[in-house]
Amino acid sequence: MTKEANSKKLLIVDDDETIRISLKWALSQEYEIFSASNRAEALELFERENPCLVTLDLGLPPDPHGTEEGLNTLASMVEKNQFAKIVVITGQEGRELAIQAIGHGAYDFFEKPIQIEELKIILKRAAYVFQLEEEHRNLQELVADKAFDEILGTSAKIEEIFATIEKVAGTEVPILILGESGTGKELVAKSIHQRSYQRKGPFIAINCGAIPENLLESELFGHEKGAFTGAHAQRKGRVESAEGGTLFLDEIGELPLSLQVKLLRFLQEHKIERVGGRKEIFINTRVVAATNKNLLQEIAEKRFREDLYYRLGVVSIQIPPLRERGEDIPLLASSFLNRYAAENKKKISGFTHKARMAIEGYPWPGNIRELENRIKRAVIMANSPKLTELDLQLSPPGEDGIMTLKKARDKLEKNLITLSLSRNNMNLTRAAAELGISRPTLYELMDRLGVKINQDS
Repeated sequence: MTKEANSKKLLIVDDDETIRISLKWALSQEYEIFSASNRAEALELFERENPCLVTLDLGLPPDPHGTEEGLNTLASMVEKNQFAKIVVITGQEGRELAIQAIGHGAYDFFEKPIQIEELKIILKRAAYVFQLEEEHRNLQELVADKAFDEILGTSAKIEEIFATIEKVAGTEVPILILGESGTGKELVAKSIHQRSYQRKGPFIAINCGAIPENLLESELFGHEKGAFTGAHAQRKGRVESAEGGTLFLDEIGELPLSLQVKLLRFLQEHKIERVGGRKEIFINTRVVAATNKNLLQEIAEKRFREDLYYRLGVVSIQIPPLRERGEDIPLLASSFLNRYAAENKKKISGFTHKARMAIEGYPWPGNIRELENRIKRAVIMANSPKLTELDLQLSPPGEDGIMTLKKARDKLEKNLITLSLSRNNMNLTRAAAELGISRPTLYELMDRLGVKINQDS
């Protein structure tokens, strides 16, 4: 079954045979119809046919006047396929419960008695949204396939970095990568290595700020047996281990001045001496360094050698912070969500509207590392099909009492929605049409703005 054909499948779940027949008659020209009268039939058809659209009556046997069987059916469907668009059918008295069902994975709800033309509009919109989401998932897969290894992004700044990597990867010159903590400097270093002539050799990384100064020289250059207390055997250092490959010196700004001299000599001569040794060892390796410090300021304050700076930074690559890559944030967030949902076997399909707003409005001081860690934790802790701002431990922007442009817009939107609902006697379909938005968008706006349905209307 092709995706196009699959996207036209509609499963009707209702214990009333008359309703099933009438809906099939009204919708069969636009959809391939399947119908079920109870939970077992519905789930069997849902799993076998994988429809993109479902209409689900909450009142199913053995309790046609209750909602438990219908809600359990909804939960099972969402667990099997969180991308299907499930429209809950309910009576007037079940409106609040239907709205709650949307929060647990339903796409929309519709009140009895069923108005076919209005239902057609809802289903058409649901099918369109399903198609858009499917195209988005396919695009994400395509972007991931064409990504620079694990570096994701389509912003102009990231495209510039991709272009620079392509230019410098095939050269032998040292590279200096600059950027805040968590921006992905090591990923850039790995990408350079994987596109270089040294790609068949090892990629050896060392964090110059994570190793005590008295041990760092031995870690870098190795030592001979008996060179110091505890040196019971000869040991190669990271520089020597990187022979034929790439040596990545992370946090190079933390390197003590005494070792900066030795590193400079290695960069000039490609030779080292192990601690306690007298034999010069020739090493052929590409050096890529990275730092979150301002090295020019470090030079001015006599904490970093100017000659080493220019030797390391023949080519410099500046990685922008995440707050300057706004258009990349949704792509990165979705990528992390998909990765950790799969790893943890969680059925999570995306983010709520408020969560998306919070993600895009947050400054991300910890950059990509913070974004990844927050989403990883949220996926593990979440109990619903979509991550919320509470799962992410974030708040929507502008909640500080100051009348920002966003707050002013929210106030205007709330007034317009309230007036439209009042004019249309709380009919959400007509209000959405009057406002020029879809019903799902209207639900999201009402939820975000705190607009309640007047049950007395």
